[in-house]
Amino acid sequence: MASANLFSSAVIATPPPRFPASVSDASDFHTPVVMAVRGPKARALAVDLADTVTFMTMPDDSRAGIMRMAAEFRAIRDFELALHVPVVGDAVSPFTARSDTDPAALRAADSLLVLPSDPTAAIEEVLRRREEGGFSYFVVAANAADALAPVVGELIGH
Repeated sequence: MASANLFSSAVIATPPPRFPASVSDASDFHTPVVMAVRGPKARALAVDLADTVTFMTMPDDSRAGIMRMAAEFRAIRDFELALHVPVVGDAVSPFTARSDTDPAALRAADSLLVLPSDPTAAIEEVLRRREEGGFSYFVVAANAADALAPVVGELIGH
């Protein structure tokens, strides 16, 4: 079945890849698929295959641009959306952000790539992102675990 690419003027005429029966789930099971996407081909493939989508973001991506991508996915069908957050407070997570990442510049731009280190402010921001963008997963590196532990504790069950 061909898929209309809702993210560009092209049409993807190839069917999504399928696994041989020997490696696919039994009929009673479904293995959730998580995809990190950026370009139109990856986004179109995610529409067909993914249960959860995260966006490959860049430091100069605007909040509005990322929110627009999220809205496009939510308009198609019910996706779980994940948001990669490489900066918490002033701590830039190694291996998840460029070494020249400037936390102050990200905060000034109201970037989605940073969360406040203050637990109350972080809770408010997570809830804002959930409400405005539909994000239900937030991916952070291990160096942010201690700073965000109170946030996780408070949001359990929400």
